[in-house]
Amino acid sequence: MKNIRKLAVIAVISLCIGIIFPYANYAIDKTYQQLKVLVDVLEIIRENYVEEIDAQKLIYGAARGMVKQLDDFSQFMEPDMYKRVKSDTEGEFGGIGIRVDIRDGWLTVVTPLPKTPAFEAGLYPADKIIKIEGETTKDILLEEAVKLLRGVPGTKVNITIARDNEDKSKEWITKDITLTRALIVMENTKFKMLDSNIGYIKIIDFTGHVVNDVEKDLKKLKKLGMEALIMDLRFNPGGLLMASVDISKLFLDSNKMIVYTNGRNKQNYQEFRANSKAVYGKLPLVILVNGASASASEIVAGAMQDNKRAVIIGDTTFGKASVQSIIPLADKSALRLTIAKYYTPSGKSIQRDDKNHTGGIKPDIEIKVTRDIQIKLFRQNDEFFFPDDSKSAGKKTIVGKAKEKEKKQAIKEKDKKKLIKDEILDRALEILKARDILGNLAVNSEK
Repeated sequence: MKNIRKLAVIAVISLCIGIIFPYANYAIDKTYQQLKVLVDVLEIIRENYVEEIDAQKLIYGAARGMVKQLDDFSQFMEPDMYKRVKSDTEGEFGGIGIRVDIRDGWLTVVTPLPKTPAFEAGLYPADKIIKIEGETTKDILLEEAVKLLRGVPGTKVNITIARDNEDKSKEWITKDITLTRALIVMENTKFKMLDSNIGYIKIIDFTGHVVNDVEKDLKKLKKLGMEALIMDLRFNPGGLLMASVDISKLFLDSNKMIVYTNGRNKQNYQEFRANSKAVYGKLPLVILVNGASASASEIVAGAMQDNKRAVIIGDTTFGKASVQSIIPLADKSALRLTIAKYYTPSGKSIQRDDKNHTGGIKPDIEIKVTRDIQIKLFRQNDEFFFPDDSKSAGKKTIVGKAKEKEKKQAIKEKDKKKLIKDEILDRALEILKARDILGNLAVNSEK
């Protein structure tokens, strides 16, 4: 009842302000009328609903409803949820090994992590987790879903997944899966040398440690004779903004623009630029992306593309590039609100807009791959690309050339029929092998 009275008081004050300041009268009066509808609904429910109901729950429900009208990333968090968000600082945890997000109101797999329960069970990017322990995930808070999926290693969790059907005979293909939680240790990078002194590095996640891992990997590749680099950002869900900025600084120099943010308020405009010099500023570079590349990975790809620093190959990226701010409220609840969007140096908005068919990073060389092939490539990458992969990619020892050649031959003979051709990677190799005659890969340090 107190909360309803507060809303009523606010409405009256708003009306009084409109009387005192006539120029604002129309806007205030409109706001009052809209707010009065909410107060009336709350009062009618309180007095007439068949059962007595807690007014606080109604107010929180109204807050969630308002925020739901904005986007998938803005959220209203009740006090207990906000408390969990503030205290969630674990680096290792018991879980099933997936990155998840809310897309179109559903809990969605962004990327399953290699060698985890989710990966072994065959979960794939864009799969929707529509139920957890039999309860729907429609419009679930992301933090709430993560809490349900995590737990003590060795315990089980039951989920139902839905996957888009490529032949469109059904809207979704659903499957019930029981997963056993395990201790999940995050890894950031994997790397190796390819033919013709071409280095390859796969960035899995943009965490706070990824820059150190990438620098270590690049130094090892350089010692092995790397003269060009393929950076694989396919299936990379993103992560920290500053991680993407710092990765970009390794390849961009001359204070070039990397990315900027912009919103309705001027204070939300912010530029991020390269340093005057870059350690790998002259290294020929090709970046691989696909529809599961999002957020920080799009910032890197967009910066390199707009500055003509790299050739981007693959499929148009996902288009997730909005800035959220968490605003604490008086009763210890909080509002996570989208306040700005990321833009590439040329001013293109990375954030996807389904209505206008904009957003994401469109590759310089577009190669579309079917979902079935992508799934096979995604799983093949871990099995065959890194046969000697260890728990920590950053500490991985690169085998000698003779030993690696021997293992490659063994793989070819044993699993030749199973290998799927990676057309995107093959195209990147072709470009770099012919880089001496491709002027757009040459970096002019005098610019």
